[in-house]
Amino acid sequence: MDPVAGLVLGLCCLLLLSLWKQNSGRGKLPPGPTPFPIIGNILQIDVKDISKSLTKFSERYGPVFTVYLGMKPTVVLHGYKAVKEALVDLGEEFAGRGHFPIAEKVNKGLGIVFTNANTWKEMRRFSLMTLRNFGMGKRSIEDRVQEEARCLVEELRKTNALPCDPTFILGCAPCNVICSVIFHNRFDYKDEEFLKLMERLNENIRILSSPWLQVYNNFPALLDYFPGIHKTLLKNADYTKNFIMEKVKEHQKLLDVNNPRDFIDCFLIKMEK
Repeated sequence: MDPVAGLVLGLCCLLLLSLWKQNSGRGKLPPGPTPFPIIGNILQIDVKDISKSLTKFSERYGPVFTVYLGMKPTVVLHGYKAVKEALVDLGEEFAGRGHFPIAEKVNKGLGIVFTNANTWKEMRRFSLMTLRNFGMGKRSIEDRVQEEARCLVEELRKTNALPCDPTFILGCAPCNVICSVIFHNRFDYKDEEFLKLMERLNENIRILSSPWLQVYNNFPALLDYFPGIHKTLLKNADYTKNFIMEKVKEHQKLLDVNNPRDFIDCFLIKMEK
């Protein structure tokens, strides 16, 4: 078969498959803008201001509507009432997680945020209980917050009242409070390991909110073989995992099952049980 004819035939089959999937599923989903084959509603969404586009859709289709990101339908809840009804009033029914290819590639179905069913429930229950024991949501964490506040003020004093961008320093402070609960100690703002960790975490947050990641999540099989910022995200995730695993190994050497110092100690004790 002529290569051009084969390509045209393949594209036609892909178009027909896209149309069939969209038409077969739309009757069961909330209303929404009519999607194009393969690309869905991407051309109707302003990727630089997605929230504005979704607000416009909600004005026409109501607080619950469907948009297609590629061939994947996504139900959008817009507004406080719709979100509260789904995530609070009907929280148990909406507790599941959707298919998120980049997260599944990073976490292999583990963790808390993107896991499902009993695994997610068990991890969530254990994490909430452990964090509460270490003061999260209670006055007992006040000492950790006050210690970090003193360090933050001292760091700001070093600027000698000169103009500066405090964004990074202000981001380090809450991160250090979390680190004190998870790793049992805070990090100095000039600590190289801590700076690298913060840099990679911030970079991944920017990448996760980028339009390119939406493309990746819709066509993961194709983009596995293409360069792009998703490769940077995976590299940063590996760095974060290695950082945490080094801390876990340090904790294993000094673990006292009768006196857990932080979240990692509690997790290791739970694993042994």
